[in-house]
Amino acid sequence: MLEEKHRSTTKLGWSLNERDPEFIKSLMPLFSFLYHYYFRVQTSGWHHIPTQEKVLFVGSHNGGMASPDMAMIMYDWFRKFGFEKPVYGLMHPHIWKFTPEVAKIAAKTGAIIAHPKMAYAAFRCGASVLVYPGGAEDVFRPHHLRNKIYFAGRRGFIKLALQEKVPIVPIISTGAHDTLIVLADFYKILQQFHEWGMPWLFDIDPVVFPVYLGLPWGLAIGPLPNIPLPVHIQTRVCKPIVFERYGQEAASNRQYVNECYELVVNQMQQDLDQLVQMRHQE
Repeated sequence: MLEEKHRSTTKLGWSLNERDPEFIKSLMPLFSFLYHYYFRVQTSGWHHIPTQEKVLFVGSHNGGMASPDMAMIMYDWFRKFGFEKPVYGLMHPHIWKFTPEVAKIAAKTGAIIAHPKMAYAAFRCGASVLVYPGGAEDVFRPHHLRNKIYFAGRRGFIKLALQEKVPIVPIISTGAHDTLIVLADFYKILQQFHEWGMPWLFDIDPVVFPVYLGLPWGLAIGPLPNIPLPVHIQTRVCKPIVFERYGQEAASNRQYVNECYELVVNQMQQDLDQLVQMRHQE
């Protein structure tokens, strides 16, 4: 009763109690079909996850708003660790605000709002956290950058790992960014028009404004949702990255945070290059 009252009075995305193991279980047949037959996923590296240790999973977004590799990684997590062991994913505030129905479904699978307060709360209840630092800029990056790790310079996840004294476990994939073809991003042009007085549609700064080829639109203009093409996806959980120093002092040191950021990006890029090379050799 108290839990139900807490859910009713807490704003969506700001509670760890929205996660519903039974709902996740009900999605598994759909995830299984997509995993085995639609995307024909191959995965590796899950032995790198410490069994008794909370970690910060850091991934690179791919494939537009559908982000199919993220869903397939979550399916692997549920298969290997069950529905009760929680991992919480940080989701962009825009989704919670402007697509509440989508947000409700995501919350039931373990999504929480991308805010430091919620990330800290998840860690302090003993859970691991999944973050995709690149956000919209990453998920809609042009097709020629499909094999590049791109976090748009965001370093908040480094500070989070340092403050919570947790290792970073990188998650990479290849193939998912071929489920649509992003031709270009015209956000900077729209941003210039906005500075000249043009209002944002629905008063929302879209952050990106891609032009892409994909389903169901054919040619899409703007950050529209998409149906991913049935492209073969490969994912990999990489070796944990443990920094030399942790704690508040380390997290407040800008130079050290930058060094840690470059270490993570460079290591993930090396791992992704290897995965892409293996894919081409098949």
